[in-house]
Amino acid sequence: MKVRSTTVCAVIHNGKVAIGADGQATMGNTVAKNNVKKIRSLRNGTIVTGFAGSTADAFTLLERFEEKLNTYGGNMKRGAIELAKDWRTDRYLRKLEAMMIVADKEEVLIISGTGDVLEPENGVATIGSGSNYALASALSLKKHAEHLTAEEMVRESLTVAADICIYTNHNFVIQTVE
Repeated sequence: MKVRSTTVCAVIHNGKVAIGADGQATMGNTVAKNNVKKIRSLRNGTIVTGFAGSTADAFTLLERFEEKLNTYGGNMKRGAIELAKDWRTDRYLRKLEAMMIVADKEEVLIISGTGDVLEPENGVATIGSGSNYALASALSLKKHAEHLTAEEMVRESLTVAADICIYTNHNFVIQTVE
């Protein structure tokens, strides 16, 4: 049975970064859990990650990413690139079904199993089943509601996704990096 879950959204706005995710995990057509925590802080809160996909796979990737951060002195981009290389070439990692968003106070990156490390040029990154809804909302908010904070933009974008996507709920965890 395929496990579907989540929307993760990160926004850079006015010098602050916020990342958030809903808490739903779904197995087939049944909600398996409503309060999964898909946001994690690393390196004393200076780097925040969010994941979508299989929880066990995401935790494996999170551990590997943390190892890469330690190896490369906390350099988030270098750690992300090295993780993506391993993820694409390692026989075990290649089978993992998850994606990650990683963020520090200056940038947001999307890491995928195809070897991609994407840095969105507009300061908005989304992954998961409701990602397109959250992306459209966040881009619109950045353009037309500049008075909002990054955290408010993430919350509203996740709300839009949860209102539309059946694999996303309203139980949000949001963290900021300043």
